[in-house]
Amino acid sequence: MHKNYPFIPWIGGKRRLAKTILPLFPKHTCYVEPFCGAAALFFMRDPAEVEVINDINGELVNMYRVVKYHLDEFVKQFRWALVSREMFGWLNVTPCETLTDIQRTARFYYLQKMSFGSRVSSRTFGIATTSGPKLNLLRLEEDLSQAHIRLSRTFIEHLAWQECVSKYDRDHALFYCDPPYYGTEGYGVEFGLDQYHQLAELAKSIEGNMIISVNDIPEMHEAFDGLTINTAEVFYAVGGGNKRAKRSELIIRNV
Repeated sequence: MHKNYPFIPWIGGKRRLAKTILPLFPKHTCYVEPFCGAAALFFMRDPAEVEVINDINGELVNMYRVVKYHLDEFVKQFRWALVSREMFGWLNVTPCETLTDIQRTARFYYLQKMSFGSRVSSRTFGIATTSGPKLNLLRLEEDLSQAHIRLSRTFIEHLAWQECVSKYDRDHALFYCDPPYYGTEGYGVEFGLDQYHQLAELAKSIEGNMIISVNDIPEMHEAFDGLTINTAEVFYAVGGGNKRAKRSELIIRNV
């Protein structure tokens, strides 16, 4: 397993499924994540010759761009920061339009680190009585330095997922798609059932290879019928302590 890890928590992140999904990746030259989120598999895998991360969330894309080009200035934003409920509340109500790109990234990073359940929308301050805060201000630069290096040769896109797939589809491309899970909340975007059917049709028609992860529910079995479907079990923990739930997820392939 590659030593890098995603540097922000993200709802539905795939770090726990990496050992299951990464061995399924076929040989490829161009690696693309149309729904990158925290890009767990991107960071945990060995680099491909060409790599692309894409997301519709503009704040997330701005964060990757700032970490890639302006890491030193980004770290300076936390010089007088505190891990506190009050500061979380201030940042949560601060309009992004009043901030520079670097300030926007600092706000987004702080809120994402301290948000309960790693939610992107309707954020609330998360605490735990069994572990320290997720945001370690003393190790901030150390934690982000490897991501800074990893992103140096990466294309960072802000496109609709359909457009991203269309632009990079080649016979030597691999698309790993981790769309919002149907029927769940907290992603901050609408993603209707019709889009999963669109994704299934693309998987059947593109030149490249595609691997998709979705929640194990009847609607997803129906949407991706005709493709190779495997089941994986994963434990999720939200709220700290010993609250862990085993869930079944689908790994879908067009190969």
